[in-house]
Amino acid sequence: MKRAELLAFMRRYRVAVATTVSTDRAPQAAVVGIAVSDQFEVVFDTLQTSRKARNLRQNPRVALVFGGWGVGEEQTLQYEGVADEPTGAELKRMRELYFSVYPEGRARLASWGGLIHVRVRPIWTRYSDFGQSPERVLEYTAGELEALE
Repeated sequence: MKRAELLAFMRRYRVAVATTVSTDRAPQAAVVGIAVSDQFEVVFDTLQTSRKARNLRQNPRVALVFGGWGVGEEQTLQYEGVADEPTGAELKRMRELYFSVYPEGRARLASWGGLIHVRVRPIWTRYSDFGQSPERVLEYTAGELEALE
């Protein structure tokens, strides 16, 4: 799969399911609005008091799932990564990326107290397409994603 194809698949979606682990090791999932960078970083906003924000501060590992929502849509991407709360120029870059997908996010940032932007960098992904025969399943590490042409 080419880099542009994988990015296009990820960018087809404005939301993904994000899973984190609580301090008592319980899994927690939420649908989050996302934007995807050319480096396969994912950014979403959340309140700093949300369960996912608290969980990620204790354990920055996060899993996201893209796709598979529609009838007959049998393509998904499983994505595991490490989250952080960028600052300075990186925060500005992530916010601009997010606002390119969610322009209304600027107003939300101005009016909602405690809103943060979380960046996730990939560790591992698995793209699956079970809508074709034979099925297509492709796994990539972070280094392999970076090397995709």
